[in-house]
Amino acid sequence: MQAKTLGELKATNYISLSVKDELRKNLITQLQQKELGFEGILGYDETVIPELQTAILSRHNVLLLGLRGQAKTRIARLMVNLLDEYIPYVAGSEIFDDPLNPISWFAKNEIEQKGDNTPILWLHRSERYTEKLATPDVTVADLIGDVDPIKAATLKLTYNDERVIHFGLIPRAHRGIFVINELPDLQARIQVALFNMLQEKDIQIRGFKLRLPLDVQFVFTANPEDYTNRGSIVTPLKDRIESQILTHYPKTVEISRKITFQEAKLTEEQRLIEVDGLLKDLIEQVAFEARKSEFIDQKSGVSARLTISAYENLISNAERRMLINHEKSTFVRLADLSGIIPAVTGKIELVYEGELEGPAKVAHTLIGKAIKHLFARYFPDPERAKKSKTANPFTKITEWFTEGNTIDIGDDLKFDDYKKKLMNVEGLHELVQKFHPKLSENQTLLLMEFVLHGLAEFSQLSKNYLTGGFGFSDMFDSLFNVDLTDEDEDDFR
Repeated sequence: MQAKTLGELKATNYISLSVKDELRKNLITQLQQKELGFEGILGYDETVIPELQTAILSRHNVLLLGLRGQAKTRIARLMVNLLDEYIPYVAGSEIFDDPLNPISWFAKNEIEQKGDNTPILWLHRSERYTEKLATPDVTVADLIGDVDPIKAATLKLTYNDERVIHFGLIPRAHRGIFVINELPDLQARIQVALFNMLQEKDIQIRGFKLRLPLDVQFVFTANPEDYTNRGSIVTPLKDRIESQILTHYPKTVEISRKITFQEAKLTEEQRLIEVDGLLKDLIEQVAFEARKSEFIDQKSGVSARLTISAYENLISNAERRMLINHEKSTFVRLADLSGIIPAVTGKIELVYEGELEGPAKVAHTLIGKAIKHLFARYFPDPERAKKSKTANPFTKITEWFTEGNTIDIGDDLKFDDYKKKLMNVEGLHELVQKFHPKLSENQTLLLMEFVLHGLAEFSQLSKNYLTGGFGFSDMFDSLFNVDLTDEDEDDFR
């Protein structure tokens, strides 16, 4: 049973710890018991998490430095799980004073007046986390506090009395974790105001000789891009943040895929839509291609939110087709990749060359490169097959298009129409059956569509971007009949 007065708390031999010691104590227990900390953070097991654990054991304030979409804020929020479940505080205290170590005038006066009968309340760890997004309009008063003239008038006190101070966010985070996101966006003079709290662990408000030895675990996040584009972390402040930890994007498609499935918000109906592993890997590969594309500003980064949004759009595009066609079920097709374009274009920052190409065309290029990268997992390299002395497995398919045949695969096709169009392409079904004979009908059709995209990326076929889908035709025929008007070019911009 939790103590309700200071006397009862003392009787339990309760020992007060600073927030940094508390985090350290609980982390030690976690490590000794080999428990998994920071659940839901993937890909950092050998890099970021060990470094963060080292910083906590060292009782350091932390700067998480990395590009957007690298889970910096989520890591900070999960640090709350290393706090004790409940801690006692003096009832009525604005800054949750420790009953055994009060620092505010209110708490000291309460204990002086009531002694062991001072009422005690208990604070859950979820309430010991404070987060502030740094913006240029943040003031010292917001973070630290200011004199409240209304308090002074109401209580009939002079401005030299501690009781007239209205505390800011940081004093109210006393005995907790305080996070400032995008630290470089704070004005330099505001950053200077943080010096004392990191070094001397006290606050200064206007001309007050006020010393409040605040107990706060600071976590800062920053994007390296901000150092040059929007602001910087002033050197003396950066010097006072003891541990700087570099975050990064997922290093493998497998890890990226796990993150996407974990974070994607799908309805129960959407979860019933069949999605082949090929499509899942394609979505992730688009992000990997974007992170090395010459059209995209790599200093800005390509957020993990790109693949999450793209995956949600991919499923929703298939769901939309199912609803329009009054079908009871469907599976995701490559034609549905046309639905991820808005998710891609909204998550990339283009350099000058990319702006000339246009965001939609850059997105299509990324999808094409992803298809080309994965094609070798499923089929022979079309370029090598063409030069090989042995029979080219793609010959029947390309010859069918050479004869003047074309195929348009829209993302709204009914299943029977979709199947009929693909089965009409001579040699396509036989090719997939040859290399993947034990697949379901849906998987077979998907790979048949994949072959067309792959041959287009290897310049064996021509691929046209339709409104909601793709069209395929003979490569040479399209070269001689191409007629790009100004309007056509504008479609890519």
